[in-house]
Amino acid sequence: MLAGCVRGMLSRSIRAACALNPGGHTPVFTLVTWTGRSNADARSWGSSPYCTAVEDCEQTSEPKKKKHDPRGGATIGSVGRKIPQRQIHVISEAGESLGTMHRADVIKLMDEKGLKLVLLSERQDPPVYRLMSGKQMHEEQLKQREKQKAKSAPVQVKELSFSRGIGAHDLTTKLKQVESWVEKKHHVRITLRAARGGPAVNLESALEEMVQQLGVTVGFISKPKVIRDGHAAMCILRPPSAKELSQEEKKKAAAPQADAVNTTDQTEGKSSP
Repeated sequence: MLAGCVRGMLSRSIRAACALNPGGHTPVFTLVTWTGRSNADARSWGSSPYCTAVEDCEQTSEPKKKKHDPRGGATIGSVGRKIPQRQIHVISEAGESLGTMHRADVIKLMDEKGLKLVLLSERQDPPVYRLMSGKQMHEEQLKQREKQKAKSAPVQVKELSFSRGIGAHDLTTKLKQVESWVEKKHHVRITLRAARGGPAVNLESALEEMVQQLGVTVGFISKPKVIRDGHAAMCILRPPSAKELSQEEKKKAAAPQADAVNTTDQTEGKSSP
C-alpha cells in the first residue's frame, strides 16, 4: 500500500510540474531516475549472453599453441608444386647432384619423370631438395619410424655368467644366446668366473677370445676387464653401429685379397731356385 501511495504522489507531482512548465522540460529528479534505470539496464545487457558490445562481453581465451618439440624427427613429405624459393639445389633420385635449378625447371622435371620433391635442408643457400619416387619416400618413412621406435624403446640389459671351465658344447649354446640378444638390440653383460680349484689367470684374454667366436658383429659398452680382485672378468656388449658394420665389411672384403697375395708369394718363393 505504501508503494502505491508513493507512486500516486509522484504522479501528481509530475503532472503539476508539467503544468507549471509549458515548455515541456522534464524535472531534474525525473532525469536522475531515468538515468539510473538506463545504467541498470546497460549493466544487465553487458551480462546478457546475447551482448554484442566488444568492450562489455567477456573475451574467450585463445587456444594455446602446441610447442614444437626439437627432439622430434623430421618427417619425409613432398612439398608438391608450390616451391617457395626461386632457386634451389636439387639432388636426383639416384643421389646425384643436379646443381642449382630454377623452380620452373624443377617442376618440369618432376612432371616428366613422375617424381616428387622433398626438402632436405632449408638452412643452406640455396636450400637443398631431392627428387624421390613414391617407393623411395615410403622406404624413408619406414626407416624414420624404426629409428623413432628404437630411440623411444628402453634398452634391456641381459646378463650371462659362466665359469672358465665350461664345456665346448655349453659355450656354443651360450654364445648363440648372446647372438640372439644382440640381434634383438639388447645389451649383454657377460661375466667369466675363474674355474673352481683353478688359478684365476688370463680371464680377460679368455673372455676376449670367447667374444671373437660370436657369429655377429658387436660393439662394446665396456671392454673385457678383470673384476672381483682378479677372480672374474666382465664385459658389456651392444649392437654394432653403422660405422662398425661398414668397417667389418671392409675387413671381410680385404681378407680374401690378402690371402691371395700370401698364396702367390709362397708359390713364387717355392718356384725360385
